[in-house]
Amino acid sequence: MADPHSGSVFYEIAMLLVLAAGVGFIGFLLRQPLIVSFIAVGLLAGPSGLDIVHAEEQIELFAELGIVLLLFLVGLKLDVNLIRKLGPAALATGLGQVSATAALGFAACLALGLGMTESIYVAIALTFSSTIIIVKLLSDKRAIDSLYGRVSLGILIIQDLVVVIAMIVLSAISAGGEGDPRIAVAMVALNGALLVGGVGAFIRFVAEPLAERLAQSPELLVAFAIGWAALLGTSADVLGLSKELGGLLAGVSFASTRFREAMASRLSPLRDFLLLFFFIALGAGLDLSLAGGMLVTAIALSLFVLVGKPAIIFLIMSQMGYRKRSGFLAGVTLSQISEFSLIFMAMAVSIGHVGDEVIGLVTLVALITITASSYSITYAKSIYKIVEPILGPFERKAAAGSDEEENEQTLARKYDVLLFGLGRFGGAVAQRLKAQNMSVLGVDFNPSAVQRWRAEGVDAVYGDATDPEFISHLPLSGSRWAVSAVPEFDASLTADDARLSLIRTLKSQNYQGRIAVTCHREVDVEPLRAADADLVLLPFQDAADRAVELLFEGERPERMEVIEPDDQIELAS
Repeated sequence: MADPHSGSVFYEIAMLLVLAAGVGFIGFLLRQPLIVSFIAVGLLAGPSGLDIVHAEEQIELFAELGIVLLLFLVGLKLDVNLIRKLGPAALATGLGQVSATAALGFAACLALGLGMTESIYVAIALTFSSTIIIVKLLSDKRAIDSLYGRVSLGILIIQDLVVVIAMIVLSAISAGGEGDPRIAVAMVALNGALLVGGVGAFIRFVAEPLAERLAQSPELLVAFAIGWAALLGTSADVLGLSKELGGLLAGVSFASTRFREAMASRLSPLRDFLLLFFFIALGAGLDLSLAGGMLVTAIALSLFVLVGKPAIIFLIMSQMGYRKRSGFLAGVTLSQISEFSLIFMAMAVSIGHVGDEVIGLVTLVALITITASSYSITYAKSIYKIVEPILGPFERKAAAGSDEEENEQTLARKYDVLLFGLGRFGGAVAQRLKAQNMSVLGVDFNPSAVQRWRAEGVDAVYGDATDPEFISHLPLSGSRWAVSAVPEFDASLTADDARLSLIRTLKSQNYQGRIAVTCHREVDVEPLRAADADLVLLPFQDAADRAVELLFEGERPERMEVIEPDDQIELAS
């Protein structure tokens, strides 16, 4: 006999999916970030709206699976050597940010009239940023592999470890002081070391041969990836760590294999579907009635998170030698509070240290900062262009990610081609130019790409193709071509597009060589030519044209003549 409850759960999920599709479509038409639309769905369906969300357990299950898969896919992109390199920087920046944000947040809470105990808890809650929101938006922008994206991810990991420790301490307090919190923290650290050690052994001895066997069946590869992510997520949770950290380590364990791209491409649609439930659950859990009359306080604290926290991160990264652009973008990326902030405050309420109105205050701050940061992250580069002039004095001359002495020696030479962007396409172009005995200088904003191509014998420097000051120091004189192979991150060609910016900068520097740019859409060709690009490359179309040439290379003319017109159309399509 069918369970009537299962039918009601199905109906509820169906209503949520229809509501999400409708609101998401409206948001798309209004050019709003999809995350904001899905949080709005949660608010509409939650207790502050239509109050139709009652299958909390099922929605929470989907949300947790989506979170674990999201972090698994992030882990697939993390190279172990890069983690080792950025680890100290992330540790210093993360601990510095948490400490400074907590101290300044505590002072701000006291100034706004909160009590001593309330100020302590709220200040701690303000230090954490949302791993899920950030990783989703960076993934959508394809910025996870960027320098600021990886530094931001490192800071998030540090924050997650801090919140785990804070919750352990609160759990010990709520248990009536049974046990020593220091012992509990030490046990978590030991468990974390054991988990990382086990993953390291898996990478060293098991990952590649296992992935090779699983890849013989793509469906099995995907099923194993989901199961492995869930297993490590569960293991980390049982060991006192977070599911997010377990999912991340699961991805890292396969990041060095040849099959990580196959896993990522097949899991991405499932991840996006499951994460829909996370954002719905987040919106549905925001009970605005608890905020009461604390709207002014919530707005003030939200401004601190949206402006003060990025400023703290920017200043710390500037002192560590990072460029102003990296520090600014990382700060903007972390300008919200986390879902863990709400859990932390709920624990504080449960042990009687703060009242319901305080968790209502933090809930309102979460709603404001998550929504606002979705916009600021999406349009971070445009915002940076506005504030860039006032950031200059804070940037140190020896910027992180670049070898100053080697860069100076490289920039003193002359080159036939200046190549901006050393990704897959740009790197392949560099190799073929060198094979033609052309001297090439590669420029990339990713330090790992610069190091990789230097190791391949390509002269390369770390720099930003949209930074006019940096462009002015390049050896422009004598260069025959400047080629932009920078990936496209936006669906449309906008005024702040990196390619247009590069063309304008080169022209302003009186560059005498020719300019070539790449694009993936034919509709962008004419605007780029109108901007004075001498050559517009369409990598996919050019590759298709060459493929057709190779297919019929050496064919007898009479063989080609027997192809009927209809057949030609079919082949062309």
